[in-house]
Amino acid sequence: MAEPAHEAASLPEHWSWFSFIDQETHDLAHGLGWPFNSEGQRWFFGGDIHLLHVWALGFVVLLLLIFGLVTRSRVKNPEDAVVPQDKLTPSTFTELMTIGVYDMMAAMMGKEAAKYFIPLIGACAFVIFFSNVLGLIPGFLPPTDNLNTTAAMAIVIFLATHIYGIKKQGFVNYFKHFLGPVIWLAPLILAIELISHLVRPVTLAVRLTANMFADHAVLTVFLGLLLSTAIWWVPLALPVYILGCVVVTVQTLVFCLLSTVYISMAIEDTHAH
Repeated sequence: MAEPAHEAASLPEHWSWFSFIDQETHDLAHGLGWPFNSEGQRWFFGGDIHLLHVWALGFVVLLLLIFGLVTRSRVKNPEDAVVPQDKLTPSTFTELMTIGVYDMMAAMMGKEAAKYFIPLIGACAFVIFFSNVLGLIPGFLPPTDNLNTTAAMAIVIFLATHIYGIKKQGFVNYFKHFLGPVIWLAPLILAIELISHLVRPVTLAVRLTANMFADHAVLTVFLGLLLSTAIWWVPLALPVYILGCVVVTVQTLVFCLLSTVYISMAIEDTHAH
């Protein structure tokens, strides 16, 4: 029996515009004789859908590079940079977002520490925000709905937390607070502290992935209904789209906020523990 027309014309699951690139690399791998596993998936390039988040993240990095170059061309001339622009441009958006991230960090860890760590937290903020926004555009998948992407950023934050904690306080002083205030509670406190610290990157990664996956799935359903049925779906789809915009911003803020908290706790004076 022939498939219904609407099923035959439907797009495959996880499809995006980057699927074309992924298919080209798949064909190229075949042509070059790259090894494939039993399921026909590339060992070095990944499967048909497993690299879509990589292409999407590469696209986000390209956008950020363009924003950075445009902003640099403006701020390199102090006379032009002093006067704010009267409209929202890539450079204006970059400046406003950078100031917002810095102010948040300065309120939590002080101005000096905020200046030092803003390249790390700021980079996370821009990458996560642009990645999340990409999911609001029909035909694109947010790279942050893939655990590989979010886990990589969470691991970087995890390593930075302990590396700079040890650098600031010294190895002995840093790990001393893992033992608690009294020696007879040290084994229990150590177990609790280790679990707490190991769970941090897991929660950072899973929270962001789960929220963006759910947000993109709901948005896809409602936009699909809007495109495939009738215009009267607009009043129902619009609030969902607005909610998606809120989720995009909130999840960026949550990741950066928690990352700042973890780092500020690691570099603060041991007497504060």
